[in-house]
Formats: sequence, structure tokens, C-alpha cells
Amino acid sequence: MTRVTTNHENGGHGAGGGGASRASAPCMTLPRALRAEVLRLRRSPLVPLHLACSLAAGAACGAYFALAPWDASMGTDAFAQLLGSLMPLMAGIVCGLDADGEGEATGLSGLLAVPSRRVALAARLLALWLMGAAALALALAVFAAPLALAGRQALGPAAWAGAALGLACGSVPLYLVLYAVALAWGRNATIAAGAAGLMLAFFSLGGLAHGLMTGELTAAGANALSYLPTSWAALLGSLPVELAIAGGPAGSAGAAAHVASAIGPAAGLCATATVLLAGGVAAWISRFEPTLRGE
Repeated sequence: MTRVTTNHENGGHGAGGGGASRASAPCMTLPRALRAEVLRLRRSPLVPLHLACSLAAGAACGAYFALAPWDASMGTDAFAQLLGSLMPLMAGIVCGLDADGEGEATGLSGLLAVPSRRVALAARLLALWLMGAAALALALAVFAAPLALAGRQALGPAAWAGAALGLACGSVPLYLVLYAVALAWGRNATIAAGAAGLMLAFFSLGGLAHGLMTGELTAAGANALSYLPTSWAALLGSLPVELAIAGGPAGSAGAAAHVASAIGPAAGLCATATVLLAGGVAAWISRFEPTLRGE
């Protein structure tokens, strides 16, 4: 088995050598690596893919709920849950395609044959996550436009901003796990894992559009699947919307308190898992040695 050998310990420099070798070693910082990732993504098909998906989803669902007899606020909750539930699959596709393209183009040298693998991978994941977060925010904005034009938009800016933030933050663990899967086992395994995550996310909310059909605030009713990373984007994206609904004219103080009490534990669980996963992936990438293509 042919291996990629690089200098990839914690600091990204050799363990031995004097001041001259340290001074001559290339300096790799996160801002520089992130700038390089942004330039790389400008030529990537992932950018138009994100744009097309967010515009199509937002426009189609927004037009539907602007005209359909469903309660528009519950429709917004259903859309936030849909976006969050799709994130395992979308992150799987994005991570799988990106890692596969990197392997085809450079044999993964852009991530592994660098002064610091950790910085390179952090910049790669941050760039992909920011692109995903922007796509989620765009989808919500496009969804809201038809509702506003039809006079059916009843939620305040805080609910929309909270939904966008929750969707983005809840998806961070997905990128950490699925990019590692893509590097270790390839594109197809990553997409399959993402598809399985999509189903788990739907079931964590009682099924697709369950709350829309029943009038229940389903994100606040946790089940066993709610503790899986596949569910956190949907839960954290939906809870701000449900808090606004519960605090509105059709809600009640008890319902609002119930939804509010679910936000802290869900956010805390996601944040804790993100820190642990980031540390685990950072330790793993330093020791990762892939088999080169064609060998």
C-alpha cells in the first residue's frame, strides 16, 4: 500500500532542527488557508449546486404556502424542518463530491501534503460550511418572499434569523463526520450515510410535515432520535420558529415555555458534540494515511 508521507504534527513544523529550519518552514495560517479555499471554490461546481438548490427549494415551497390553505407560520416551521432534515444528505453529497474531486485532482495532497493538515482540513470544512450556511439563509429568504407578497408572513425577524442560525450551527457536526467518512471510505459511502441521516432526521420529528398536519410543535417534543447529530439541524432550525408561534396570538404561555426549555439542551448538546468531534477529527487527520488511487 502506497502512503502519503508529510510533516503533519501539531504545529506543522519539524520536531528537530534549529531556528534556521523553523524560520524557513512555510507558515500556514487559517485565514490564508481559508482564502485559498474560497479561491478554489470559485471554480467549483458546488457553488452553482448550492445556489440552484436553495433557489428551487425556497421558491417552490414559498409559492406553495403563499397559496395553500395551510397556516403560513406552521408552513414555515415545516420548511425549516425540511431544510434541516435534508442537511445530512446535502452535507454527504457536498463532502463526498469535494473529497472525491480533491482525490482525482491532487491525490489528496492539497489536504495531506501541507505543513499543517489540521489547518488545511479546518479551512476546507469552514469554507464548505459557510457555503452551506449561506445557501440555507438564501432558501429561507426566498421562501419568505412569496409569503410577504401574499400578506401571509406573520413571523418576526428574530424567528427567521434564529432559524437560519439554528440550521447552520446544527449542521456543523455533519460536515465534521461526513468529510472524514469521505476521506476514509469515499463518495458513495458518504452519500449513503447522508441518506440514512435524512431518514433519521425525519423520524426524529415524527415524519415529514407531521406538525403541519397535526398542528403540533414537533421540534419541542424530543424522542430518542433527537439526540443524534443527524437531527440537530432540523431541531435547532425549527425551535426558533416554534417559539415565535407559541408566543403568538394562537399560542400560550405554557407552550412558549415548553419550546423555550428545549432550546438550551439541544444547543448545548450540539455545541458539546461539535467540540468533541472537532478534536477527534483533528487528531485523526494527523495520522490518516490513505491508499493512493490506482494502487
